[in-house]
Amino acid sequence: MRQILLSTTKILLSAALLYLALRKVDLADLASRINIASLGWIGMAIAMTFLQIFVGVLRWREISAECGAPLATKQAMRFNLIGTFFNQTLPSSIGGDAVRLWLVARGGAGWRAATYSIFVDRAIGLIALAVIIVASLPWSYSLIADPHGRSALLFVDFAALAGGVGFLVLGWLPWPWLKRWWGTHHVHACSIIANRVIFSRERGPTIAVLSVLVHVLAVVIVWCVVQSIAAPVVFSQIFQLVPPVMLITMLPISIAGWGVREATMGLAFGYAGLMTNEGVNVSLLFGAVSFIVGAFGGLVWIFSAEKAAQGSAPIEVLK
Repeated sequence: MRQILLSTTKILLSAALLYLALRKVDLADLASRINIASLGWIGMAIAMTFLQIFVGVLRWREISAECGAPLATKQAMRFNLIGTFFNQTLPSSIGGDAVRLWLVARGGAGWRAATYSIFVDRAIGLIALAVIIVASLPWSYSLIADPHGRSALLFVDFAALAGGVGFLVLGWLPWPWLKRWWGTHHVHACSIIANRVIFSRERGPTIAVLSVLVHVLAVVIVWCVVQSIAAPVVFSQIFQLVPPVMLITMLPISIAGWGVREATMGLAFGYAGLMTNEGVNVSLLFGAVSFIVGAFGGLVWIFSAEKAAQGSAPIEVLK
């Protein structure tokens, strides 16, 4: 019942935000701007999305190895594509991360190692995104003149950065009770692994480069979408606006970010002195690209050996 209520809430929130965002968009005008050249840019965006997933695979492999859940590149790519399908195409509270966890655990790594690999991967990605936004703040402040927009940007980014730093600091604390309590025990263990990965001489630089590249590719994907409809936006503006939008979209309050992404992108464009409707247009096409890639992941899932065993043992509570 709880999962049904959660899924229903997410669907309603996505629908409400999409409705409010689409009120600012002329869909007929958007469709008229799609031509042969546009399809080429959309194809490029799809290709960049696959590349982004692959880069994420390389980072996940490094982290999983440290968690005791080593993955082959081909296997990790398949799992990530399947996870993308569940993230993008189904109104479910399961989520792509939970599916990836299930797939890794079934592969023999165990629930704990699988969970740690997913959690640490997500945490490092969030920290990298927050750092990128902080590094670009001088230029973002020049772009966003609206005081409310500036305040929102600072609040969201520093909240994420504070959460990331707090997570890393947790691994350095010597307090015994952190290891005794069920909840803190696992978060503390993940923090230790994250610190070990980030500050490792062998893996640290690789993880840093891959983490930054994942987010840079997100900007490139949006840029391809912008080019597909010839929106009056330059690359530097996209680079400053997209990371904060992606950060907010990571909140698990909607279905695949739909609604939240459109509303946030529209606000971001408006705060930057750009046309709000263009922000919504770009977000809709970005979501369409993600949906197409997710559908491809669905084909991978349909023909996978794991689908035949999807009804096997449920996820156990970590001990």
